[in-house]
This record gives sequence, structure tokens and C-alpha cells, in this order.
Amino acid sequence: MDIKAVKFRKDGFYTQPMVFGGEEGPEKFDQTIRYRGSLQNYLIDTGDEVILVDTGLPAGTPEEVPDETSMAFTGKDICTYMEAFAALGYKPEQVTKILLTHRHSDHSGEIASFPNAKVYVNAEEMDAEELKGKPNLVPVTFTDGPYYNFPESQKIGDSIYLIKAKGHTVGNSIVIVEKDDLFYMLHGDITYVDEALYEDKLSVVFDDLAAARETQDRVRAFIKDHPTVYCGTHAPQGYENLEANRVMDLDHPVETVFAEVDFSNQQASGKYVCSVCGYVYDPAEHDGVAFEDLPDDWKCPRCKKSKDRFNKA
Repeated sequence: MDIKAVKFRKDGFYTQPMVFGGEEGPEKFDQTIRYRGSLQNYLIDTGDEVILVDTGLPAGTPEEVPDETSMAFTGKDICTYMEAFAALGYKPEQVTKILLTHRHSDHSGEIASFPNAKVYVNAEEMDAEELKGKPNLVPVTFTDGPYYNFPESQKIGDSIYLIKAKGHTVGNSIVIVEKDDLFYMLHGDITYVDEALYEDKLSVVFDDLAAARETQDRVRAFIKDHPTVYCGTHAPQGYENLEANRVMDLDHPVETVFAEVDFSNQQASGKYVCSVCGYVYDPAEHDGVAFEDLPDDWKCPRCKKSKDRFNKA
């Protein structure tokens, strides 16, 4: 069995208020502290099957143009998700299963590009806006009982498990792969950066704060009891951990490398991108109304987050 990262954005950042401020409030943390950001999802090659964990941003999603006030920046395009997938040497028709960690478009964007894949998704997210019209959805109700300290799981194949882990979204899930006496935890947004798990902080992005806290407590407890390679979506630590087979030690954090950010020489298109769910606000699709002219209480039509979660594109 082989696990690979599908890398499609780099050189992003996530500010400390965003990744630490879920419980105490973002105002308690330092906006000038920016952790490295990226975007990657994961591929599991079992030898008999090719299984994807999430499917990246949809092609054509514009890059953001962040400034000093931006809470997050998903990064600069390396290539599209599908180009990154192809660069690993696979064809779309080889993929038999897609395990969706949650509905947001940076995780579900290219589902339709894999015609032979069954898409396993927590049944609680089947009606999500991002999944409307997507083919081959298989609702998961987690009927295989507990997986260690996680109460609900679904066995997907030999040594591959989908774990119910709600909080970030109502249907958030984790994938755990057992390989060579290690546990590979492939997650969407339990944390955006590893520093948040070391410091036991929740991000400001959640559907259910109490559930997010319960999930993070279970994740930390699992990691303390099992040698776990922690592979996230939004920071280079995800693929760095994978490539080094680095087991997370919560008592001995890996040294932080902060983001290097240059805000000069950036040109905006007039579009704005939600840093939470990837929704693109294009004035041309809204009777020419500029984003800046929307009322202060306007919310993202997809994830219902406020205007301050949007970046220029």
C-alpha cells in the first residue's frame, strides 16, 4: 500500500487568530503570526484499488490576493488538482473510491472528474450545496462500530477506515490507514496547521463548536496512544509528515517555520474568494454589485460565514 500527496497550491498562510481563536476568540491572538499554508489532498494505492481522500478545488478557482488584514490565504497555484493527480501517474478512470472528509469545495471540487468512483460521504452532508448534482454519492452511516476511542466508523477496505469526526462541518470525517505498524490520519480540517493540535486550539471555522472540541480531544487521545502520522490538507506539514513517516509527538512539537509573505505586486480581478469554503463572488454574476458594496451583514451564500472571511482574487 502506498499513500501519496496530491499537491496543488503552495506558499499560503494561516494567521494565529484563525487557527487558534475558535474557543477564546480571534482577538486573543496575534494577527501578524502567520503559519505556512498549502493545499494538498491524498491518494491511497492499495495495489488493487486507487482511492482518493478528497478531490481538490474545482478547475478555474482563482488565486486569492491577500493583504495584511487577511486571516488566511490558501496559496498560489502549482497546477490544477487534476494536473497534480495526473503527475502522480494515474488516470481518472482508475479511481474506484473517493473518501470525502467534508463538503467544502477545496475537498470536493473535482468529484465529477472520476467517472468510475463511488464517493463515500457522511450521510449528514448528502444535501450540502457543494454536493448537489455530484455523481455516485454513497451515504455513510458508520455501521461498523467503534474504532479505538472513536465511537463510529466505517471500514472501507483492508486497513482503511472512515471515522465520524463532526465539528468543522456537521458531516466531517477522518480517514485512518494502518500501514507498517503506523496509523496514517488523513484529515480535512481538524486543524489547519499542526501547531493548533500541539497547542490544543480550535480554529474559528466550525459548524458545531462543542463537537469540534470533542473530536479534537479524541484525535489527541488517539495520537498519544498510537504512533500516528498526521496528514492535513492546508499546511506543508501534512505532506512533510507523510514523506518523512514522521510520528506526531504532542509533547515534543516540531519546530515552527513561519510563512514568508510578500504583499506587493498583486493585482485584483474584482472577484473575491471565501477562505472557508472556496465560494467565488463574481460581481458579473450579481448584477454588477461590487463585493465592497455588499452590506456588512452579508454572508457567504454557501457556508454562511461573514465578509471578513473573503480574500480578493
